Amino acid sequence: MAQDNNNGQEQRLDFVRQIVADDNKTGKWGGRVVTRFPPEPNGYLHIGHAKSICLNFGIAAENPGGRCHLRFDDTNPEKEEQEYVDSILQDVRWLGWDWGEHLYYASDYFDRMYEYAVQLVKAGKAYVCDLTAEQTREFRGTLTEPGRHSPYRNRSIDENLDLLERMRAGEFPDGSRTLRAKIDMAHPNVSMRDPVMYRILHASHHRSGDKWCIYPMYDWAHGLEDSIERITHSICTLEFENHRPLYDWFLDALGVYHPRQIEFARLNLTYTVMSKRKLLRLVKDGLADGWDDPRMPTISGMRRRGYSPAAIREFCRVIGVNKFNSTVDFALLEHCLRQDLNRTSPRVMAVLRPLKVVITNYPENVEDLLDCVNNPEDPAAGSRKVPFGRVIYIERDDFMEEPPKKFFRLAPGREVRLRYAYFIKCNGVIKNDQGEVVELHCTFDPHTRGGDAPDGRKVAATLHWVSAEHALDAEVRLYDHLFTRENPDDVPEGEDFTAGINPDSLKVLTGCKVEPSLADAKPLDRFQFERLGYFCLDPDAAPGKLIFNRTVTLKDTWAKVQKTQTD
Repeated sequence: MAQDNNNGQEQRLDFVRQIVADDNKTGKWGGRVVTRFPPEPNGYLHIGHAKSICLNFGIAAENPGGRCHLRFDDTNPEKEEQEYVDSILQDVRWLGWDWGEHLYYASDYFDRMYEYAVQLVKAGKAYVCDLTAEQTREFRGTLTEPGRHSPYRNRSIDENLDLLERMRAGEFPDGSRTLRAKIDMAHPNVSMRDPVMYRILHASHHRSGDKWCIYPMYDWAHGLEDSIERITHSICTLEFENHRPLYDWFLDALGVYHPRQIEFARLNLTYTVMSKRKLLRLVKDGLADGWDDPRMPTISGMRRRGYSPAAIREFCRVIGVNKFNSTVDFALLEHCLRQDLNRTSPRVMAVLRPLKVVITNYPENVEDLLDCVNNPEDPAAGSRKVPFGRVIYIERDDFMEEPPKKFFRLAPGREVRLRYAYFIKCNGVIKNDQGEVVELHCTFDPHTRGGDAPDGRKVAATLHWVSAEHALDAEVRLYDHLFTRENPDDVPEGEDFTAGINPDSLKVLTGCKVEPSLADAKPLDRFQFERLGYFCLDPDAAPGKLIFNRTVTLKDTWAKVQKTQTD
């Protein structure tokens, strides 16, 4: 079976969507399609989560009457905070998805989970164990050797019920007892060797407060949450494949509604770490400036850097869904980003490293308002007026006093075009005491207004510029990869991933000059600075204090790679 992609071309369904389509065809779930995105609120979402979000919400949206639940797996109060809950809600909504009335929390089901645990104890399928965590690991065995029975495995049902109730009442200290499923200590799948269902943890929960001092383990809670919500397709990442037999065992042992668990490969991206533990380390150790640092792969960081929701959704569509692990080139993400920003971003002019230019034959105190196209990709975006005057700024890199053979920009005696303005020719170079160029003297041709010469003469370069009198000061932050290695974990023995931190991942430029239209920019507004790249206004900006983050350069390395492969 196939479906249309965004370009109207037919493409084959990925294996997850094919399963859903087959189930719909056979009527397995009565025509229902109910998925869920179940984040644990112990950190900020990252680009890997975006893949899961787009898959789960996307499948629901593609099927008539389908829905996707947003469910917080808040079963570990020691690591969970309301801050993370709020950020996840914001990120999922920003990506363009809506859960409607279907917002749930695992903690909503704590009472029912406990009742189900009692049911298993009464059926002789769960027991209270007094082994410590270390002893439990020792008794579990290895991949090649079976485990050993806990000495507490054959407690009577009545004793187990009594101990479980006392665990719940808070009688015992943390870690002193657990509730375990009674399955098979010789099972070839280690996950099935009497897994822990509940542990004692005297910790206040961000929603339930101090009501509970025993908390369910993920494997126990996961399937029950899906069952209670009557999920049809429980879509997980590949590391949960070995846990699927346990998911099935719990639901079958209880005789309750049983969704289907499907596993897909998680996203791995070059120059990026996806582990929440490692991302938290970057934040805690000050190697990143918070979860929303624009160098972070978090959705909040990418939003602050200037990524658009459409670009992230398109990236998730392009990479597809597979059953095998692989690593995606970061350049593909940037390619999707450039494609969207090219279509949607207004063009403006900004000079990051300004060099003063005096146009000596231009009249003083005369302002010329020039028509500039806002977006050549979108005629409906119209145009704007940009002021021009006797003194302007150009990029320092656009001038060389002694240019090499292939340098076509401004040089002594050479003529270039100013974007939307005039041809100018460099006639003089002013230097400071250190011999550095600080000012250029040029002349302009008034007959070339708009950028073309009536006599048909051509120039080899077009430069962007801003009027010195009208320009606004700005700070510009140039971001690059946070890591120098494609695989940040590929480090010498004895070092960890932080050894590959890129010392040049952020360069802050001050004294930049931008055109006056940017005075009205709002935080997170996106622009193309002509010839420089895509930028957005940082939330730290304030009236009279413009701060722009570089989202991505104009150069598209992925497009070049693709062209090379097809040539």
